Amino acid sequence: MEHNLIFSAIFIGIGATAVMDLGTLIQKHLLRQQTLDYALAGRWLGHAVRGRFVHHPITASPPVRGERLIGWSAHYLTGILFAAVFLSAAGGNWIKDPSLWSALAFGVLTLAAPFLILQPGMGAGLAARRTPAPNKARLKSLATHLTFGAGLWLSALCLALM
Repeated sequence: MEHNLIFSAIFIGIGATAVMDLGTLIQKHLLRQQTLDYALAGRWLGHAVRGRFVHHPITASPPVRGERLIGWSAHYLTGILFAAVFLSAAGGNWIKDPSLWSALAFGVLTLAAPFLILQPGMGAGLAARRTPAPNKARLKSLATHLTFGAGLWLSALCLALM
């Protein structure tokens, strides 16, 4: 069955983000590691639309009404946007014959978003340099975004079966 780019980006983006969230749950509950609270991402976005982009740290900034919903919605919309960018770059044949390696490579590229935008904006500094354990934070981000890449691949495999 042929799928258009918009449908494919939505399906694959939601699927990849859900796989990423499953990986995050494993980090949080089995490995007992702290993970990003998307309410804080929503708080950052809520302040960003009002012109404030940098916080020291975001937890010290006043809450924004609906920040949890804003954060989770932005998280999944970002996954869809990333999937659309990836599918546009990879071409239509990728969906028919998905490659794990290209999806993982793209997952690594998506690290630019937290390293260059979200972490500095939330007060953690460029690539988490202001956190207590920057290299640990970077490795957790890498693992999370590799999981997103694997999710792109798994979701495309599911889509190919439809």
